[in-house]
Amino acid sequence: MSLLTRRRRRLGEAGEDLAAELLRGQGWEVTARNFRCRQGEIDLVCRRGGEVALVEVKTRLGAGHGAPVEALDGSKRRAMAGCLAEYRAATGWRGPVRFRLVGISLEVLDDVLA
Repeated sequence: MSLLTRRRRRLGEAGEDLAAELLRGQGWEVTARNFRCRQGEIDLVCRRGGEVALVEVKTRLGAGHGAPVEALDGSKRRAMAGCLAEYRAATGWRGPVRFRLVGISLEVLDDVLA
């Protein structure tokens, strides 16, 4: 695995960790991470009461890469919808499901202490 691939993976994992923390603070329980299906994967699967949320996390380092929400294109939306059927089949879940997007922007600040 290349250095760039490892860095991207670590950035994605850091974003997922932050998103999970945020969602827990909103009362959601993270029940699965990186749920894989034929169409791709769902970053986080969360549950709160009688509802499940399939969560896509988009993390960006610096403003030069665009806003995280810009990365959720039509093909990813279709993949998430396709994963829903597989999630229901794998878990037997028949209750309500919502799709959520968590966008995280990280910046590296130099010389913050003088």
